[in-house]
Amino acid sequence: MKRAYQLIAPVALALNLALLSACSILPQADPSDVYRLASAQTATQGTQVTWSLRVAKPQTSEFLDSPRIAVVPNGNLISSYANSRWSDPAPVLLRNRFMDGFQRDGRVTLLSTDDTNLQADYELGGQLQAFQSEYHGSAVEVVIRLDARLVRGSDQRIIASRRFEIRQPASDTKVPAVVVGFGQAGDALNKQVVDWAVQQGNAALVAR
Repeated sequence: MKRAYQLIAPVALALNLALLSACSILPQADPSDVYRLASAQTATQGTQVTWSLRVAKPQTSEFLDSPRIAVVPNGNLISSYANSRWSDPAPVLLRNRFMDGFQRDGRVTLLSTDDTNLQADYELGGQLQAFQSEYHGSAVEVVIRLDARLVRGSDQRIIASRRFEIRQPASDTKVPAVVVGFGQAGDALNKQVVDWAVQQGNAALVAR
């Protein structure tokens, strides 16, 4: 028994050393800079509506449904910036931006999101087709393309739909400048979508 232990012990020691050596050479995850989708919009106050609205995350592709900051460097190639990411997947960022936009606008006060089971007169959703920066030679611009839908909550009937596309030039090709461009594009999209949703919701209410 003693001799068996003497034979096993060196083997176990060598195995442990090999495992430790293997662990030490595994690549470590690179630290990432985490960015918010910032807003520079100011609060406004319009005439309040009587109907309620649920704001849903737009559907999108598998690539965009992630925290990656998407970039199209050329042609049909889509990639992402290394060591940089959003604080949430793009559909969540956009939904939260719309919620903030409606709250700042002040006309729709009865608001909820698709994270809750609350009933609402209308639901704002759609398909996010683009949420990326695109390079054109040495210039870069942010592109957000959304096929928005306003749906009646009682029967899920689409009462209005529209494509929105924002193209915002970035001041620089570096990630912080591109992120600022996303914020500016988000502000422009937000205002257009909020105005459109309020207009269509009021029109649908009158048409009943």
